[in-house]
Amino acid sequence: MGKNLKEAMKMLEDSQRRTEEENGKKLVSGDIPGPLQGRYENGCAYFHEEEREGLAKICRLAIHSRYEDFVVDGFNVLYNKKPVIYLSAAARPGLGQYLCNQLGLPFPCLCRVPCNTMFGSQHQMDVAFLEKLIKDDVERGRLPLLLVANAGTTAVGHTDKIGRLKELCEQYGIWLHVEGVNLATLALGYVSSSVLAATKCDSMTMTPGPWLGLPAVPAVTLYKHDDPALTLVAGLTSNKPADKLRALPLWLSLQYLGLDGIVERIKHACQLSHRLQESLKKVNYIKILVEDELSSPVVVFRFFQELPGSDPVLKAVPAPNMTPSAVSRERHSCDALNRWLGEQLKQLVPASGLTVMDLEADGTCMRFSPLMTAAVLGTRGEDVDQLVACIQSKLPVLSCTLQLHEEFKQEVEGTAGLLYVDDPNWPGIGVVRYEHANDDKSTLKSDPEGEKIHAGLLKKLNELESDLTFKIGPEYKSMKSCLYVGMASDDTDIAELVETIVATAREIEENSRLLENMTEVVRKGIQEAQVELQKANEERLLEEGVLRQIPVVGSVLNWFSPVQALQKGRTFNLTAGSLESTEPIYVYKAQGAGVTPPPTPSGTRTKQRLPGQKPFKRSLRGSDALSETSSVSHIEDLEKVEHLCDGPEQMTLEASSTEGHPGAPSPRHADQTEALKKGALRPEVDHSQVEGLESLR
Repeated sequence: MGKNLKEAMKMLEDSQRRTEEENGKKLVSGDIPGPLQGRYENGCAYFHEEEREGLAKICRLAIHSRYEDFVVDGFNVLYNKKPVIYLSAAARPGLGQYLCNQLGLPFPCLCRVPCNTMFGSQHQMDVAFLEKLIKDDVERGRLPLLLVANAGTTAVGHTDKIGRLKELCEQYGIWLHVEGVNLATLALGYVSSSVLAATKCDSMTMTPGPWLGLPAVPAVTLYKHDDPALTLVAGLTSNKPADKLRALPLWLSLQYLGLDGIVERIKHACQLSHRLQESLKKVNYIKILVEDELSSPVVVFRFFQELPGSDPVLKAVPAPNMTPSAVSRERHSCDALNRWLGEQLKQLVPASGLTVMDLEADGTCMRFSPLMTAAVLGTRGEDVDQLVACIQSKLPVLSCTLQLHEEFKQEVEGTAGLLYVDDPNWPGIGVVRYEHANDDKSTLKSDPEGEKIHAGLLKKLNELESDLTFKIGPEYKSMKSCLYVGMASDDTDIAELVETIVATAREIEENSRLLENMTEVVRKGIQEAQVELQKANEERLLEEGVLRQIPVVGSVLNWFSPVQALQKGRTFNLTAGSLESTEPIYVYKAQGAGVTPPPTPSGTRTKQRLPGQKPFKRSLRGSDALSETSSVSHIEDLEKVEHLCDGPEQMTLEASSTEGHPGAPSPRHADQTEALKKGALRPEVDHSQVEGLESLR
């Protein structure tokens, strides 16, 4: 093993020495292996483990190139003429802070360039505003040093206008560095003009490991510079053997895949993105955020449905000075629903590699980036089709839940004993809390009684086996539990749902209070019984005398003159809550009749459901799925069956209750009812018709 490594090191050193002698330590385009041959001319390569390390070395190279006396004077040169590094507002988080820490520069040396908000994409760098910033820095005596552009932003895969940025950088002598996932498309035969312009930049950072699904492969920073001494000072070149071996894993991997394998993997990822983007364009209520980026291997989308009378804030970007109360409720609801949809899709189609992210301007979105995940997860075209099918299957539930938000809120606010809780992070139809009798809203202490009621309420509701999901969420602000109601369908009866929640909660509270009262009564009864028994023992001691309590003397006295004492005791009546004597039991050999126990409290039940109908569903009588004639006939048949099954007694009661009332039945009907009561008249009904009606019932 050691012998082979030595031979490999010797071959690399010989190759590097020949290259340095021929080209002055400058790699020509033919020395860059793979599909970039002929695209990035006269470039050198630097291999590094950390993706941002290459950009930090490029910044050092730019400082040494623009400040001639930096090696001698050091910080004094930078202090007299501060350098400025320009970053896009859509750059990866923490990139500017990393550069300042590595270079020892203060944070004012960073300049964030905003993206287009009025015209163009919201994630592309505003070139006109960048030019204004550069002019201002030059007038204040600063030195525009370096610009970091994106060929595929980290979030949504947008590509900046690299061609115009290159012209601006050449005008002011600024170093242009490009990074992003869209640089992988340079390996393809067809490349968009915006990405192809990246080949004219001063440097670029590429990450072939995630693109090709290769673990433990270093990143590559390509750069163009003619002074080998400055590249050595900046740390882009090294004579250490360990630094030279960094490229070995990447070189071996590229040799194993070959040119065709590299192009095929990148092409497959781009085809998957294009396939998903074209499919999502045909799906309603799905908004694609990168439609203008046809060459981007990233697809970002979200669920969005504008309700009638919704706030126009959704259509515009929120202003920075906007208060949180001014943000639309529909925006928060859509974000929660998109978060739920993303988690569902990740579980249903794990091979898609879908991720959920939050964008400042658009809210919660889902990102499909097969270039970073397809090679590892093995994503295929069938997985994309399955992903689209799952999205279409979840859309009806999302739309119905969004529409039922306001109805559920109004129904809860109009019901006594329930409090609507506004939780924007919950994707269901809403959150509700039951206010019990001892609920103290002014305190922030825990509420064990409320938590017990909500736990019992959750158990009762889950036993109903409805299509809705119920959960006990985290303690809400004032340390009180709430009931979280999940996603709903279009046939959900909100009124019945709210009525069932409040009725069940009241029943649990009443049962709990009854149990507590009974416990208190039993405790007091036991204490009273102990006092009574102690008094009875004292009375027995007085009646028998002191001599009978002496063991030997007492037995002799009892033998000559036995004591005829009655059995005395106490019994506790739970129904009456009173302490009674046991004398009747021993004298009359029978227990008392007692008191009739009070009825068990029970909450009002919901409406009667038809056979096979789940709870919280609208009945078939109000359904639009049945025709007008069929629904009327079914209702009449059901009423006939109920009328016949109730028996003569029910008919007699109905006749007597309608007597003398406007619209009461005729006397002939009353006579038939009386005759039916006596058994003289029997209804002639076809048995087959009755069986059919029974089946309908």
